Amino acid sequence: MKFTPYWLDTAPQGPDRSRTEIGGHVDVAIIGAGLTGLSAALHLARKGANVHVFEKETVGFGASGRNGGMATTGLSIGFRQAVSRYGFDTAKAYLMTYHDAVDTLEKLVNEEGIDCHFARTGKLNLASKPAHVDGLRKTHEIMSGRLGIETRLIPKSELHSEIGSDRFHGGLSDTKSAGLHVGKFTKGLAEAAARLGVTIHEKAPVEKVSRLDGTRHELVTPRGTVQADQVLVATSGYTSRPFRWHQVRIAPVGSFIIVTEPLGKDVCDVLLPNRRMASNTLNLLNYFRITPDHRLLFGGRARFAMSNQQSDAKSGRILHKAMTEVFPQLTNARIDYCWGGQVDMSMDRMVHAGEQNGLFYSLGYSGHGVQMATHMGKQMADYMNGTPTANPWRDLPFRRIPGHFGPPWFLPFAGGYYKFKDLIK
Repeated sequence: MKFTPYWLDTAPQGPDRSRTEIGGHVDVAIIGAGLTGLSAALHLARKGANVHVFEKETVGFGASGRNGGMATTGLSIGFRQAVSRYGFDTAKAYLMTYHDAVDTLEKLVNEEGIDCHFARTGKLNLASKPAHVDGLRKTHEIMSGRLGIETRLIPKSELHSEIGSDRFHGGLSDTKSAGLHVGKFTKGLAEAAARLGVTIHEKAPVEKVSRLDGTRHELVTPRGTVQADQVLVATSGYTSRPFRWHQVRIAPVGSFIIVTEPLGKDVCDVLLPNRRMASNTLNLLNYFRITPDHRLLFGGRARFAMSNQQSDAKSGRILHKAMTEVFPQLTNARIDYCWGGQVDMSMDRMVHAGEQNGLFYSLGYSGHGVQMATHMGKQMADYMNGTPTANPWRDLPFRRIPGHFGPPWFLPFAGGYYKFKDLIK
């Protein structure tokens, strides 16, 4: 079993970018070579900017290469909760941003010719408890009625048309969500940006940031110092010092994934015949899908812990148990991959983007980053180029997480709270 992400292990290896020269002046410096940073770099380069990307590890090392490869259309908090929090019109605008985000991703795939198995196979939300069916029904009525978004409410008696499991009590599907090989997409995005003149510096952590004036900053790395007219912080769940203002507003929550051995097309046709991106309705949810080479990927918030090999192994055992409860037919299937990553949860579980003390940022994807990080890279390129309305989250206050000073000591308590909620609801 490999403790490396399946996506990165099966994607083409890019060139060595760990010996690039760093120095002088650039138009834009981007911190983080994940989906936000690479998308922003590409779109800024299209506008003629001289862009340099600084990555502590390697392209796609963080959340961008450690997720489920799902580009779905829903808000992290759910649409009905968004309506109660922000009102119908604002909630609708936020929701439609996620639809736009999947479109952005598909457009980039086509424009740049990125071979990443992108397919709009749809999403399947599965009721873990009988009481959850009513919530799916209410969501379906709003989506198909007031919003005109095509969804299908699936009774338990018809669930076998979508999933080879008796574990759930109903489901809700859409056709707009997509799946992709996110490792190939991220590496392809990096190559596309490089073709436009973007310089990507790997193994180049930004150790110090000093504001010169306005949005101009000086960045210090182990390989040299650079001055930039604009800086974009795109560090997701890996945000740390010297970006402390951002760090204390993001909780890096562990998300863990296992991937089986190749199961063959016939087995996968039974497990998920329509190849939807699937998840359940628990607070500590599980999500799963079929990979392009006919494996089952199964992930979730198995434990509220940080990711390392020992922690990942413990989480992998929990996920294997959950997987076999959903699909008992996979009890003897070999697990080939097990890994973890850090999801960037904001306190309100909403995306936050803007400018603070001259630094631009886009963070807080809260488990929905594949499409939204890619989209926000594009939007931030416009925002940084002088179009405030390009940032759909500009009016949301980005609040500090109470008691958060660095290492997320509070995660086990949060995990206990959500486990309790799943028991009683």
